Amino acid sequence: MQEEGPGIAKTLVIEDDTETALYITEGLRKQGHDVRWAVTGADGFVQAASGDYALIIADRMLPGLDGLSLVRNLRRSNVQTPVLFLTNLDTLDARVEGLEAGGDDYLTKPFAMSELLARGNALMRRSSGHTLQTRLRAGDLEMDLLARVVTRGEREIPLQPQEFKLLEYLMQNAGRTITRRMLLENVWGLDYDPGTTVVESHMSRLRAKVDRGFEQEHIHTIRGSGYVVRAF
Repeated sequence: MQEEGPGIAKTLVIEDDTETALYITEGLRKQGHDVRWAVTGADGFVQAASGDYALIIADRMLPGLDGLSLVRNLRRSNVQTPVLFLTNLDTLDARVEGLEAGGDDYLTKPFAMSELLARGNALMRRSSGHTLQTRLRAGDLEMDLLARVVTRGEREIPLQPQEFKLLEYLMQNAGRTITRRMLLENVWGLDYDPGTTVVESHMSRLRAKVDRGFEQEHIHTIRGSGYVVRAF
């Protein structure tokens, strides 16, 4: 499935792990991006300081100049290119620290290429004058995409990272029937059916957390078709 985005974009990837960098650059190039790769923070800063890029994807933990310091220096130099941080740290404090350093969004490893593309495209749309959606709502169910917090009414609903991705995709398509294949492609990054019950098991746990104990359900099964989130 092809991601919709702003078209050809000059993108800088700053990542010291070769396997991860090749995965990202290959995925971006397949979507038409003009990609450059820097291994160290210092090299990444020199390239990014030109201001010629539409998007920067930077690992937080880099040799020499770390990702946070890199972005702080860019912002001090008045380089406003949107930055998507990649990290193994999945805590609220870490996300807030990255955003306060001048990052624009945060993606934890491991990640699906489909999500990286979607987040990168959203950042480029915002920098072009469009508004980045940071909250999703369906009735009394709300997702804060920056704080990574889900609430229903006054109750906070704790979700595992993959459950959060699953609910985010469903809510981005609220009112639309989402097939199992669409979930495998857009949530798990798979372009084939592995023949497991991974979708069903995650959906069962998600529905238990989101709907159990409430009078009305948000997540519905469309028999023979898939799933849909409704406001009510």
